[in-house]
Amino acid sequence: MTKFGVVLYPNYSLQEITCITSTLSIWFNEEIDYIASENICYFTEEGLPTYPTKLIHEVNITDYDCIIIPGSINPLVGLYDDELIHFLHQGISSNIVFAAISSAPLLLGKAGLLKGKKYTGGLFVQQLDYFDFMEIDNFTHKSIEIEDGLITGIGMYFVDFAKAVLKYLDYPIDETFLNPSLKYTEKDLLFYYS
Repeated sequence: MTKFGVVLYPNYSLQEITCITSTLSIWFNEEIDYIASENICYFTEEGLPTYPTKLIHEVNITDYDCIIIPGSINPLVGLYDDELIHFLHQGISSNIVFAAISSAPLLLGKAGLLKGKKYTGGLFVQQLDYFDFMEIDNFTHKSIEIEDGLITGIGMYFVDFAKAVLKYLDYPIDETFLNPSLKYTEKDLLFYYS
């Protein structure tokens, strides 16, 4: 069993991580810890109130096999959460898989986890120029980038991001995963308990 953690911070995007979290928990029966700096209500950018199941001071990042980090329409709140950045920084030189989507690579960059690694994300060029911890020469113009335990993606490719994380961690999925057939009969749309 793989140990997963999802980082929560104000205004994170639920949409960007729902494919990966629901697949892990429903299809593969994995437990996921939802980790945050404080035991408060974190509203998603969609307005859904959520609460952490673990606090940063209660866990050791190296106990996790994979840390999933959603992006945000306003990543600056997470970027200036020193406890969150320190938590991520503790994963340097570990075997943890970091899966960051949309603007979340900014958090990894500030934590020092992007040094010398190719990455992508839903980032504005001005953000790459402004923050000196973002190695602009390593930024790629791809929907998904995978390098050495780092999986990054652009937010609108959240399905491809989920597939990339699952494949990287050797979950048994194929090309039909999360790709519904557009050809169907009425009988195909009948469901039975098994």
